[in-house]
Amino acid sequence: MNHGQQSGEAKHEDDPALTEFLGSLMDYTPTIPDDLVEHYLAKSGFQCPDVRLIRLVAVATQKFVADVASDALQHCKARPAPVVKDKKQQKDKRLVLTMEDLSKALREYGVNVKHPEYFADSPSTGIDPATREE
Repeated sequence: MNHGQQSGEAKHEDDPALTEFLGSLMDYTPTIPDDLVEHYLAKSGFQCPDVRLIRLVAVATQKFVADVASDALQHCKARPAPVVKDKKQQKDKRLVLTMEDLSKALREYGVNVKHPEYFADSPSTGIDPATREE
């Protein structure tokens, strides 16, 4: 048996599903604009005139960003809550995404983020101590 023939036959079996999927990308407008994706693909040395492929990369990027954001949210929720002194602050239960949360989430995907030591990672950083609401 010729191995090339087998892979060619398998390719034809997947072809209708792939063709349908790529066709559906023409009707879909991804969150990340085509021009932005084309810019970064060109910057990395990849040129492709096929809009379907550009949108496929945009959808994959959108999925990656959504997964990282979701994981960072889980890290944020797992972080111990600060002690609240004020009843007004008790009602305000907004979550604050920190670089630490984002770094942990990205590390799970093999992306190591290092920020300078002077990086302001607290909403009250740089505010006059007399006006802080801590």
